[in-house]
Amino acid sequence: MRSLLIIGADHLGVIPNKLADMGIEDVVHIDGRKVQMVKKGIPENIHFILILTDFVNHNLSTVIKQKAKSQSIPIFYAKRSWCSIYQALKHVI
Repeated sequence: MRSLLIIGADHLGVIPNKLADMGIEDVVHIDGRKVQMVKKGIPENIHFILILTDFVNHNLSTVIKQKAKSQSIPIFYAKRSWCSIYQALKHVI
């Protein structure tokens, strides 16, 4: 079972359904709007992290990048469009 943490965007729409079609069963979403989100850690059992670059707080992105590196979790960047997300993740899934 593969799990993905998505950082950014208020709503994901059909993105979790399309990710399920690619084999990602568990999608955790953090919208990143609130300043307190910077203090949150990465949930357990996360295999990949996807940062939606057009809808994310820059400080949150930097903190998540550092935490992912310390936990050896691969991190990917994409815009919120499905095409961009698919291009970012197609090589690892």
